[in-house]
Amino acid sequence: MNILAIDTATEACSVALEVDNTLYSHFEVCPQQHSQRLLPMIDAILKEAGVELASLDLLAFGRGPGSFTGVRIATGMIQGLALGTGLPVAGVSTLKAMAVEAAQKSTGQFVAVASDARMGEVYFCVYKQSDNGLETVVPEQVCPPTEAVNYLSELGEALNNNVIVAGTGWAAYEELQQWLNTQGDGETAISKAANTEKKPAVTLPNAAFMLEDAKEAARANTTTSAAEVKPVYLRDKVTWKKLPGRE
Repeated sequence: MNILAIDTATEACSVALEVDNTLYSHFEVCPQQHSQRLLPMIDAILKEAGVELASLDLLAFGRGPGSFTGVRIATGMIQGLALGTGLPVAGVSTLKAMAVEAAQKSTGQFVAVASDARMGEVYFCVYKQSDNGLETVVPEQVCPPTEAVNYLSELGEALNNNVIVAGTGWAAYEELQQWLNTQGDGETAISKAANTEKKPAVTLPNAAFMLEDAKEAARANTTTSAAEVKPVYLRDKVTWKKLPGRE
């Protein structure tokens, strides 16, 4: 299956193309430049592979969660590409993409993803590795770091010395870093834990790790048309209310 995937949900901007089982991938960290960089990156990767967009079988995009503006940029771009070609579209979770990449880079039965959502919250989920790939243990949601720690604590000893972490939330919030530092042998020094990463294995999503989930959506016939493409924000509140006396 020949497929193009894009993602702009975070500070990173990435494009991945799989043609005849060959992977082409571009990844840049370019805050606030996504709208300028995305289309040139798409054009460049298609030229590199020597294919036309219309000759592909499927389009995919990082549906979120992430920055509201970033998610909208990818959504708008994929809709335009789908309208112009008639290709089906698969939306892929940015959190799942980070988990997939982290699971390939590190050893551990569980993958916990916490991405900084600002406003004192994180986008959070937990996956478990199985013969069928990553299975959801804690569904993706937006929550305070303390609530994320509660979820992790409820999983208890199953995570001890057996968890990979991904996302920007671990460095952004002390509560999550403190939890991470307690993993392994009951010690505060995380170096005691052989399989637990002191730092996230992955911090930002990469479109290259959205391809397999997109293919699975095609196999399961859960792709959509351009008109049906929907982003996932997880949060309705966009900005702080800063006026005096306002909550």
